[in-house]
Amino acid sequence: MNKNELASAIKQARGCTQCEATELLNMFIEVLTEQLSQGQSINLQGFGVLKPWHQTLRQGRNPRTGEFVPIHPRTSVKFHPGKFLLEALNKQE
Repeated sequence: MNKNELASAIKQARGCTQCEATELLNMFIEVLTEQLSQGQSINLQGFGVLKPWHQTLRQGRNPRTGEFVPIHPRTSVKFHPGKFLLEALNKQE
């Protein structure tokens, strides 16, 4: 599912226009990005937790040449799924 398909699903569920659904989705992404970039965790009860993760400087290896190269520090995001999401994904029928 891509962003447009997700906006269409929101449109169907909410009964709004495609433009409104896309705008809502864009605002949601903007708020998540802003909070994560400020180092805040985001807890969506039952769905999961998004946490910024600070990776340190480490050594990597170029697979073609075998040469060691530094991988510079950066911030990434970790997602820990919530109980209800895991139950929904693993429900036995």
